[in-house]
Amino acid sequence: MKILMVNVVCGIRSTGRICTDLAYALKQSGNEVKIAYGRKQAPAEFQDMSIRVGNGIDNLSHAALSRLFDAQGYGSVRATKKFIKWVEEYNPDIIHLHNIHGYYLNITLLFDFLKKRNKPVVWTLHDMWAFTGHAAFCVGVPCFRYIEGCFDCPRKKAYPESLLDRSELNWRRKRNLIRSLTKLNIVVPSYWLADITKKSFLGIYPIHVIHNGVDTKNFKPVKHDIREKYGIKKEKIALGVAAIWDERKGLMDLVELSQKLDEEYQFIVVGLTNRQMESLPSNIIGIQHTNSVQELAELYSAADVFVNPTYVDNYPTTNIEAIACGTPVITYDTGGSGESASKFGCVVKRGDKEEMKKAIKEYAGKKLESGDPMMYDVSVNRTIEQYLALYSSLIRGGG
Repeated sequence: MKILMVNVVCGIRSTGRICTDLAYALKQSGNEVKIAYGRKQAPAEFQDMSIRVGNGIDNLSHAALSRLFDAQGYGSVRATKKFIKWVEEYNPDIIHLHNIHGYYLNITLLFDFLKKRNKPVVWTLHDMWAFTGHAAFCVGVPCFRYIEGCFDCPRKKAYPESLLDRSELNWRRKRNLIRSLTKLNIVVPSYWLADITKKSFLGIYPIHVIHNGVDTKNFKPVKHDIREKYGIKKEKIALGVAAIWDERKGLMDLVELSQKLDEEYQFIVVGLTNRQMESLPSNIIGIQHTNSVQELAELYSAADVFVNPTYVDNYPTTNIEAIACGTPVITYDTGGSGESASKFGCVVKRGDKEEMKKAIKEYAGKKLESGDPMMYDVSVNRTIEQYLALYSSLIRGGG
């Protein structure tokens, strides 16, 4: 099979690593895979399997269009036309969409092309943007306009931030574009998002739950010098990791927890901006963003407990990375976060920092060994088996 994946990034951040993990495993199974991406630069080791859609200038002009006119997905005309021409020449058997938002694709051109070619399309949703008129997540408000039709978006100032509100028009345009496809299968990484998607205009399509997995050859208990590196003596390490610590990720909850717990604990927070680093309390070790899988595996392995106080999430990759490294996860009952944490750790009521404090104390240090059968539950190999089965069924059945 020839498979084309499309995602905003390649080989970095959670969705980018999901794509490359899938691609490597699919290639080992004898398939041909390419990843089209639109932002940042793919690391050197992924250059042979990737193709970039547009460039930084295209991204900036698309972002400006989105910020001013609430037109996320309607810029990048030139870049998308060039990409479509390449896809026609590559002629994949399966087109697998991931995050198509992020200022790099024109969805009108893309879905018109997909309708014309009538190839089987798999779309893995990592958030809610596919069926809303604006927001990537609207559960924190909460808002249910996406069910009957968006308008007056209460998340206009959230990503993708905009001065104008065209959520009503955007919702109608998306519905008409996407529902023009006859060979579309939706994949979601959590039962939580499956329930929501079924209520949206995408509910007419088959919806499959395939939990994300990680490469357990990389994410596993490893030797490290984290304690020596950061001068941590006997304290238990509580780790927090995020690609972006915005308001929905709960950074201030971690700060409060670090103050509630005594000096027996040392908090490490990864993924901070310069401004966040400067404002961090002295009792927390802050680390800026890292794309090094080795460094992340060492941090997860060093941690006694992984703390994820997220307020809006789907199926956080950080949870399963921590579990694969043998570290228990404590998280709020948010979205699909509890679906992974409940396998090895604890799920507490969202915002209940006292219960989270108790859970940290209970689970800190209860490590898994690398041979534990639970590791397979978070392995990309399990994910690949399910995707291969889906791909094969689509090819046999014509989509």
